[in-house]
Amino acid sequence: MALRHDVRRGALCMLAAHLLFTLMSAMVKELSGEIPVVELMFFRAAFALPVVAGIVARYGSFASLRTKRFKGHFTRACTGTMAQAGSFIALLALPLADATVLGYTTPLFVTILAIPLLGEKVGLHRWSAVLLGFAGVLVIAIGQGAGHALGPMAAWGLAGALVQGVFSAFTTLLVRQLSATESSTTITMWQSILMSSFTLLVLPFFWITPSWAQFGLLVAVGLVGGLAQVLLTEAYSSAQVSSLGPYSYSSMLWSVALGWLVWGDRPTIWMLLGAVLIVAAGLYIVHREMVRRAKTLAAVGGK
Repeated sequence: MALRHDVRRGALCMLAAHLLFTLMSAMVKELSGEIPVVELMFFRAAFALPVVAGIVARYGSFASLRTKRFKGHFTRACTGTMAQAGSFIALLALPLADATVLGYTTPLFVTILAIPLLGEKVGLHRWSAVLLGFAGVLVIAIGQGAGHALGPMAAWGLAGALVQGVFSAFTTLLVRQLSATESSTTITMWQSILMSSFTLLVLPFFWITPSWAQFGLLVAVGLVGGLAQVLLTEAYSSAQVSSLGPYSYSSMLWSVALGWLVWGDRPTIWMLLGAVLIVAAGLYIVHREMVRRAKTLAAVGGK
């Protein structure tokens, strides 16, 4: 996939992708009290497959499914499934905006996990950002408890969001490793096939027959999620990841607006303060990554 270096196009695709991801999350939240999480996950993966196949058709061929690293794709699909399960549990238990903001903890866990998995050295700047981000999580938790002990539903939601953050971080690091030899179409297609297969295996134990209205929403969850994946792929094919990172936080604005309009969830001061801390931490980690990369390139160029 050739990089076009079109930041404007990349930014527009990124904004559209995160709008669609937020719409998908809203539909998942609307269904989550009536449809089991496993069933939601199956429809999300299965009905995204036709859209993801469109990516393969556009950027390559189905020969791109050939791989010598099936074990890596399998592991990546396992971590992706766990991350999605955590995300859907958070959406069930928490306001849409809170669940969305807590999803931004992934860069914090990537920084931590890169130490044992990649042998990276994390300096004072990035450790400070990680602590700042977790302070934001604590602030949101305090807000959920309203000054008291967390209720069971809120506790489940926070646990789900942290599971999402941890396993999304594992997924990010696995994708980095796979990308050394595998194309983005190969990684994306195997993810969709394997995640659909995982959820299909256990679906009979959780199946609840949806109404026609619910079935329509379930199909929309997959199609909208798949289209968002396409746009995300388009964004990353248009510009460098570091230049697009800040636009991913637009999900927070969409989720606040949708949560307010659909469920009447007005953003609390706790959520807003926590969001500021988590987003600031994420952006600073991105900044430090860019600084570190620039120093590395300068050192290599100076030899």
